[in-house]
Amino acid sequence: MTTIGPARSAPAWTATGLRWQDGRPVLTALNGAHEHRRTVTAGTSIGWQIGGPRRCAGVRTAGGHHPCPYDAAVEPSGRASQCPSCQGADPGLMLARDQILDDGRTYRLYLAWFGTGVVKVGLTAEQRGTARLLEQGALGYTFVGRGSLPGVRRAELTVAQAGLARERLTTRTKTACWWGVPDAGPRQRELSELRTSVLRLLTGHAIELLPDGPLADHVGLFGLAAGAPPLYREVTALSDGATLSGVLRAPVGRHLLIDTEPAEPPLLLDTRLLTGWTLAPAGPAPCTGLGLALRRRPAEPAAQESLF
Repeated sequence: MTTIGPARSAPAWTATGLRWQDGRPVLTALNGAHEHRRTVTAGTSIGWQIGGPRRCAGVRTAGGHHPCPYDAAVEPSGRASQCPSCQGADPGLMLARDQILDDGRTYRLYLAWFGTGVVKVGLTAEQRGTARLLEQGALGYTFVGRGSLPGVRRAELTVAQAGLARERLTTRTKTACWWGVPDAGPRQRELSELRTSVLRLLTGHAIELLPDGPLADHVGLFGLAAGAPPLYREVTALSDGATLSGVLRAPVGRHLLIDTEPAEPPLLLDTRLLTGWTLAPAGPAPCTGLGLALRRRPAEPAAQESLF
């Protein structure tokens, strides 16, 4: 097994998140001015002591990571890891808020499948490849068009307003789908049929339509062929002095599934909660100082008894 964490003689790192680069999940952290990257794979051992106060993660642009100029403290238990100033300067958030009308780049329109009947429509800069789909934890996806930002954005709104897919999904909606992943055939068929409907709807829009793009499937990559564990503990908050230790399963988007004590259900950590905390080596140790919520697979509905 390999271990993600600084050498024991090194100063603590500040976590800056988990992102997908070249199809691989990578945890990043800052040690002074240097950014460290570690590829995450199933079987990786972790041992961290969490240190505070939690600080703003700064802004990431195409040119790299830019630390917060104010070294601002942020809410310890929130998923937002930026101060208001850095949120306002974040290109991704500006794009999501329609504060960028056109930046000259080519964008692609995608359909991201998370579960039966749960599909998101969205856009991503063509230069980012499939990173956005991987980071969202899409179990399947296909690209349906490409063009300028204004054209692709109008197409996105058209699909959403027609009720064919949603513009936004909550994390809870996505994770709930992990318990009921259908076989490959049905999930590919649903995505293919939806693509056909979307392409028909977008005929005449000022974008290039992509009728023959691949129907990608991430279920195996995310380790969800058998679904999520029937029982797991979701990490809802971290605190100064907390310890987090265990062995990782395959990451799902930006989520880490962590096996801890043999008799305990695994942990599920949204790495956005980790961003901004400092990490020091803890070695194999019990997990402490974590806010936890028990998540259980919903019971299957009882079969209706025959009336005759």
